[in-house]
Parts: sequence; C-alpha cells; structure tokens
Amino acid sequence: MSVGSDTQTLCWILTDGTVGMRIQCLGLADAAGLTPVIKRIHPSWLLRALPVAGRLPGVPATAGGDPIAEPWPDVVISCGRRTAGAALAVRRLGGGHPFLAHIQDPRIDPRHFDMLIVPEHDPARGPNVVTTLGALNPQAPEKLAEAAKPWLTEVADMPRPLIAVNVGGSNKRYEFSPEAVARFVADLRRLSQTSGGSLLVACSRRTDDATRAALAEGLADVQGVVWTGLGENPYLAFLHLCDALVVTSDSVNMASEALATGKPVHVATVEPETGRLAAFHARLRAEGYTRPFDGTLERWTYEPLRETMRVGALLAERLAARSADR
Repeated sequence: MSVGSDTQTLCWILTDGTVGMRIQCLGLADAAGLTPVIKRIHPSWLLRALPVAGRLPGVPATAGGDPIAEPWPDVVISCGRRTAGAALAVRRLGGGHPFLAHIQDPRIDPRHFDMLIVPEHDPARGPNVVTTLGALNPQAPEKLAEAAKPWLTEVADMPRPLIAVNVGGSNKRYEFSPEAVARFVADLRRLSQTSGGSLLVACSRRTDDATRAALAEGLADVQGVVWTGLGENPYLAFLHLCDALVVTSDSVNMASEALATGKPVHVATVEPETGRLAAFHARLRAEGYTRPFDGTLERWTYEPLRETMRVGALLAERLAARSADR
C-alpha cells in the first residue's frame, strides 16, 4: 500500500529494461505515493563506464530509447550503476531541479545523489545514504492476493502445507551445476515426503533449460505444480497461497520478496555463496529471518521485512521537506 497518490509530482523511472532493477524502482515509487513515468533507455558506454560524466555539459543522458526532454521531472528514481550516469545527466539538463533517488551502490561518491538506497552489505555510507536489509520490491499484500485469484481453485484440493519453491539461476558469481541441481531436486523430493504437503515450484527468467528439465522430470510424481515457463508466471500467486517457502540463495530480490510475506523462508544453497551475497544470507540467518534448507520443513515466526514501505515513507518525507523549503 502506498502512502498516498501524488499526481502533481512528475516522477521518472530510468530503466535499461533489467527487470530486477525496474521492479525495485516501481516498488519505491509506489511506496512513496508517486505515479511514475517509465523511461526505458539505452545507457551510453561512457556513462556506464564513468557515471559522473553525466554531470558534464554536452554529455547526452542516453544513447537511445524513450525521449529525454522537457518537461523535466521533479523526481528521478534509478537503480544500478548502468543508469546512475543517466540520472545525473537528467538533473543537469533539468537545471539541477530533479531530486535523485538512486537504488544500489553505483560505486561513486554518494553526494552526487539526494538519496542513495543501498543494501546493508554494500559499503556506501553518508548523510544521504539509506541502508536496507535486502532489496526493495513492489509486492504489496493486496497485489499478491489479486495475483492468486486464478489459482485458488487449482490449489484448493492439494494436501497442505503448500510450499512455494522459488528457483533462480546462474549469474556472474553463482553457477547452477548439474550435480548441484540434482542434489536440490533430491532435497525437494524429501521435503514432499516429510511434510506431506504440496510443492508450488516457480522458475525465474534466469533458470536455464537444464535446470527446468531436471525439476520437471525429478518432481513429476510429486504432489503440486512445477511451472517451468509456459503461460502466466504464478510466482506472485504462490507467494500469497503458500504456507512456507524455499528460495534458492542466488537472488537477494527473491529472498527479500519472500521475507515480506512473514512466512517461514528456507534458503537453499544450491552452490556456496561468496562475498556480499554470503554476508547478506549470514545476516538473515543470524537475525532469525531464514533457516537453511535441508529437505525438511520448520516453523518459526519473524516480523515481515517491509523495507520498501519504510524507505518509501522516508522518500515522501524528504520530498515534502524539499517542497516546503522552496
């Protein structure tokens, strides 16, 4: 639920099309009560390599995509290093007026932004830096309930508990090897047997074909649903319908969205985490949010992780203070 509906403030979301980053921007805008205009852009090689160049006269904000022109926005929401330079360029073109709210550490001085929102496991700090435990997301409870409606009949007669299984995939620092996937599928089969419930498995855009096939074949005789990409993605519906969750550890976004439900979240380490990802999951375990997945289901409670609403309220407050000062 947003804190209001501000149609007077012109808000742009700058996105290069990366879904995980775009949904964080949308979540923040909604939580701040803003109605955004989405600008899909093609960041230039210069601004991707050197975001601060966006402050220099004559440097274009983008190398293509949606028009970047007047009327200039009051607020720009961006996410990731790829769009940071474009945000700085838009503020320059707008005569310094646009308020810049940037998500994720772009690895440049935080003072270049009015509000920099970074996960606690990132190093950026400063008076305008807001830290979060996990990633922002737009998955408000009412949106999940709406997404679940087409699935109510489908799951009505399934044995409970209903256990959502959110599966990611390989990235630059994390690989789903065939051996690791086989172990994961075996653990899911064990979970089905020990819990007596049903598995609601949803693959992501990053899930490779081999992993999808291994899940479909390995869980073919298991009670539940294995969605591997045909038809409408039931991911949001499963978040609402389930009694507990299993989430692969490759994605901060998936873990954050699961923890917003307040339901038990088991984290499956398909491959060992490293670096900031390992620090993130260690923090979640230490504070009682998650538990490791070993093929069994546990029950515990925690306060739902609602960082998006908290940060959205902060953004709304700062925009109101800024308006009052002018």
